[in-house]
Amino acid sequence: MANPPPKIRWAIFIALALLALAVRLPQLGERPMHTDESINAYITGRLLAGEKYHYDPQDRHGPVLYLFAKPVVELCGAKTFSGLTEAELRLTPVIIGSATVLMFGAGVEMFGFIPCLIAALLFAVAPLPVYYSRYFIHETLFVAATWGLILSGGRALKSRSILVAALAGFCAALMLAGKETAIIHFFALAVAAVICLWLAKQPEKIPPAKMLLTASISFLAASILLFTWFGQNWSALAELFRAIPHFAERAGGQGHEKPFGYYLSILDPQFLFFIVAATGIYAVICDAVAGTRRAGLLLAIYGVLIFLIYSAIPYKTPWLALNFWLPLALLCGFGVEGVWLQIKAATGRWIAAIAIAAFILVAGKQTKTLAFDRPADERNPLAYAHTTEDILGLPLRIEEICRERQLAQPRIAVVAADAWPLPWYLRTFSQVGYWQPGQETGAADFFITPPEVSGPLAERLGHFRPEFFGARPNVLLILWTPPETLPKHE
Repeated sequence: MANPPPKIRWAIFIALALLALAVRLPQLGERPMHTDESINAYITGRLLAGEKYHYDPQDRHGPVLYLFAKPVVELCGAKTFSGLTEAELRLTPVIIGSATVLMFGAGVEMFGFIPCLIAALLFAVAPLPVYYSRYFIHETLFVAATWGLILSGGRALKSRSILVAALAGFCAALMLAGKETAIIHFFALAVAAVICLWLAKQPEKIPPAKMLLTASISFLAASILLFTWFGQNWSALAELFRAIPHFAERAGGQGHEKPFGYYLSILDPQFLFFIVAATGIYAVICDAVAGTRRAGLLLAIYGVLIFLIYSAIPYKTPWLALNFWLPLALLCGFGVEGVWLQIKAATGRWIAAIAIAAFILVAGKQTKTLAFDRPADERNPLAYAHTTEDILGLPLRIEEICRERQLAQPRIAVVAADAWPLPWYLRTFSQVGYWQPGQETGAADFFITPPEVSGPLAERLGHFRPEFFGARPNVLLILWTPPETLPKHE
């Protein structure tokens, strides 16, 4: 199928981006906040309070998410951490996820109309991209920046434009300032590019030194500005280098070890996408052999490389699978295109179109189940170590007791090795303190602890009344209140 005229093409992809936005917006604030979301919310709240951003290499990643989120929540009217809502925070990845769908319109010249159309549809309605673009974490932005790097890098090679090369460097900086694992993607893209250039045997296709220098300067300048928060925290550069051994150590698992094939079950439990993508890989190899559209081969090599690298690393979480969705979705598009071009009869193409529509509808049905009907269910493979809905009752219970006791500003002591996401759910209370087990807390109206309590605190709580709340699967918290202050409660 020939590429449609630009006006029609952009009308199609704008409509798909609006579809993606419409799919992502409903019930945006209903799912409980995951621990990682609550940490990111806290950092955003500190920025709202006027504090400078300080890069923390201990699993806090870079500043890009907060850079985009701060103006969005401010436009929504948020002024403090306590005033933030789940919907306001998640609006940032929703917007970025929908914009990623629109960006496929810019990929038509590089990859073709059908591959980009199918990929845009899959990004708009499939479970993985929809679920995590409603999550206040870095992955959706990281994928958007990766897609921007691929598009601008390809355009720079074709046009030899210095400005586009600078844009490619900027996109690479956004990736690094989103997640430090960007170096894996830089390596995979570089290897894929070298292989494609070697196969092409066209030395003139090698980017000139001036373009490479421009992209490098843009990358370094943007990275420095972002990590130092525009020159306000120069120590972040040293912290960035210190992050390397930390992430190398974390790759060993740290409690998140999964088998090599884990991502297969997350990406495509029924192997429907993989079958279509395998057809797409065959199609791009045929194109490369014929000397046409080698961008598809680059994408396939890149996708296979990052999949193998991430699968070989013991540390695995389901949101990391979103890194593979970009090449997988485009390869599905190449597979659909390859089959479509082989069908000559109009009747056959109608049947193929109906099959594609059914394929998309099946993906949409899975999205409804995983992202809307059971978003925090322990059986949901995308809801990894997720906060349970039970914890939503904890602050409500404290408020109920405070109303009955006429406590305007209760003192709440949280004693736990890892208190998240409690800082999010207790954000409206003005006197909340957090202590590690064994530390002295002083007097409090309420205590919140895990079930394992020992030492002086256990003695102090001996006359307190416990109420149990689930925090995550197999993780309980206890709300302790003095028995005389606890009203009758069924």
